[in-house]
Amino acid sequence: MPIVSRDHPEPPPSKPHEARRMAESFGVDAQRYDQARPGYPAALVTRIINGTRRPDVHDIGPEPLGPDPHVHDTGPGTPGTHPHVLDVGCGTGIAARQFQAAGCTVLGVEPDARMAAFAQSRGLNVEVATFEAWQPAGRTFDAVVAAQSWHWVDPSTGATKAAQVLRPGGRLAIFGHAYEPPAEVAEPFAAAFRQAAPDSPFHNGPARRPLDLYRAAYAKVAGTINETGHFGETEQWHFDWQQSYTRDQWLALLPTTGGLTSLRPGQLTGILNAVGDAIDSLGGRFTMNYTTLAVTAVRHGTI
Repeated sequence: MPIVSRDHPEPPPSKPHEARRMAESFGVDAQRYDQARPGYPAALVTRIINGTRRPDVHDIGPEPLGPDPHVHDTGPGTPGTHPHVLDVGCGTGIAARQFQAAGCTVLGVEPDARMAAFAQSRGLNVEVATFEAWQPAGRTFDAVVAAQSWHWVDPSTGATKAAQVLRPGGRLAIFGHAYEPPAEVAEPFAAAFRQAAPDSPFHNGPARRPLDLYRAAYAKVAGTINETGHFGETEQWHFDWQQSYTRDQWLALLPTTGGLTSLRPGQLTGILNAVGDAIDSLGGRFTMNYTTLAVTAVRHGTI
């Protein structure tokens, strides 16, 4: 879709981490964002955790489980505790809550105070800052994750800082969704967006983006991680899944995407009406094919 969203891997401008106004536009309606946005495959969460655990921490098995009441949390980097996860650009805490439910101790870093406040209201520990400016104060983590947020971080600075706060053998995992609604939904959206927002930097984008473009963006992230020299060989993972959307569910999600958060109400209404009509023509619902892509690497023993 010809829009930039919090989950788009490589949005314009060419240096998206410098587009702070757009990066911090998602908190306009944090509750809508949290309710409308999808979570992440359980297999992804499990694989990250199992790839970061110390030998003295029990394996969680094939699916994320709740916290182990027999293991006491004694602070970041302390043997015998649950894995400690730093969630960069945690937003409302969608991914953070999944790691928390899997038994991890999670700290979020989020530049938008509105998003951070919502995450805190859901029981998450969040510090308000950009990742580049955030002060770790000597804390280290078993995993640093970024769920659909890494393109808002300076790539070189971010990868180096992640290495600095990871324990030796800790894992950096950057992931997000590649998704395209069917052409019957995407094309009316693109036409309505071009008409409503002709001055938008996204109005000339294609109605649908091939998966290879998303893969290329994540390959670029992998290259930046490799350039730091602080990590082992990067791996690229993918998880395919589907989700069904009703007309109302999809129209609730669309305004949370970056190309639409800054539109005037009249512009947004025209776009939503066109998309709603398209979904109605499909019987009021459609199935979205998702691919969740991840780039991940383990920190070397020394920096």
